Amino acid sequence: MTAYAVANLTNVQLGDGIVEYLQRIDATLAPFEGKFLIHGGTPKITEGEWPGTLIVIAFPDAEHAEGWYDSAAYRDILHLRTDNSDGDAFLIEGVDADHRATDVLVTA
Repeated sequence: MTAYAVANLTNVQLGDGIVEYLQRIDATLAPFEGKFLIHGGTPKITEGEWPGTLIVIAFPDAEHAEGWYDSAAYRDILHLRTDNSDGDAFLIEGVDADHRATDVLVTA
């Protein structure tokens, strides 16, 4: 099952730290087959507000996503992002191709 690393960043300080982070992150993703699906951009807000920059990285499965996040290579650069931005980040599994909205309902 595909897994995703998702972050919503705010107050990004586009200086040397973030530039170095961006220059180095691709190399940390490659061993875990991580690929950017969304990396910033200007969203067309259809409801509510979106106060940040969305990043979504896809991995083949949760093991690859967790392996990347816990890897020495990524841990070595993580502070470059966290020292220069605020926000939230998480890892989450996707759903299969046959998923329907009602699949999340639990019957007793």
